[in-house]
Amino acid sequence: MINRELIRLKVVQLVYAFYQNEGKTLDVAEKELTFSLSKAYELYKYLLSMLVDLKAYGERRAESSAARAERLGTKIGGLSPDRQFADNKLLVQLADNKALGEYREKKQEWPEEPAFVKKLYATMIESDLYQAYLTKEDFSYEADRELIRKLYKTYVCNNEDFDSLLEEHSLYWNDDKEIVDSFVMKTIKRFKEDSTAEQELLPDYAAVEDKNFAGTLFVETLKRAQEVRQLIRENSKNWEFNRLAFMDVIIMQIALAEILTFPQIPLNVTFNEYLDIAKVYSTPKSAGYINGLLDHVVKSLKKKGELMK
Repeated sequence: MINRELIRLKVVQLVYAFYQNEGKTLDVAEKELTFSLSKAYELYKYLLSMLVDLKAYGERRAESSAARAERLGTKIGGLSPDRQFADNKLLVQLADNKALGEYREKKQEWPEEPAFVKKLYATMIESDLYQAYLTKEDFSYEADRELIRKLYKTYVCNNEDFDSLLEEHSLYWNDDKEIVDSFVMKTIKRFKEDSTAEQELLPDYAAVEDKNFAGTLFVETLKRAQEVRQLIRENSKNWEFNRLAFMDVIIMQIALAEILTFPQIPLNVTFNEYLDIAKVYSTPKSAGYINGLLDHVVKSLKKKGELMK
């Protein structure tokens, strides 16, 4: 699940933090990177678990309505929105999933969590999306799975209240959710009608190479700092090095460390990834400047025969 896009983002954050916290050793900083990435995977499981929490809340509402009707001697006609949600075929699979169940056994509920689940559930149940699903009365597996995918995309992705709640719970989740949301959506699509409780969730790393990439990029960025910053100084067009935005220097330092350390990664991939990060984390003009400087450094290295890609 942890891909190189997320790894690069984490490395930028933690290299920046390393220079802001004098006295921190490389060993301690590297352990913090590993921990930070593990928290991203925890967020992935938490978000899937929240879907099970929504199902459980719908189950309680459906049972409460049925008990009330029996007590009053009234009969509920038509579809029960709560029962239909609780019986959603994909949610049933998630609730039965062995790997997710192991996480849920250890998970501790936050004080704010029940109120948020209740509010999110009400929003979903009352939505036009859900009402259209009930109206069609197509309760096939595909329709159930697509409903949850659409509800998640509409009401969990870009949910500012939820983002704030997550940030309060863990600073490590502050910038992870957008990327992790995409993996939750991918996981929903991976489930099939015949998926059992043994259905695998996404692994923490797609490949051992990605895990190694994280540690190597982080360490090499710090070890090669003097070398790389000298390249930046020599190629800073019309700017003195000490006038550059510190975040710009960090982004360029990591990008150049990647270019020099990983010859198999195409230059355009490295350029695009760090320019996207610059657009979010630095000044409005930073991406254009960083692109120009990196291009200048690469051409200079190629001319000297120090870069072969």
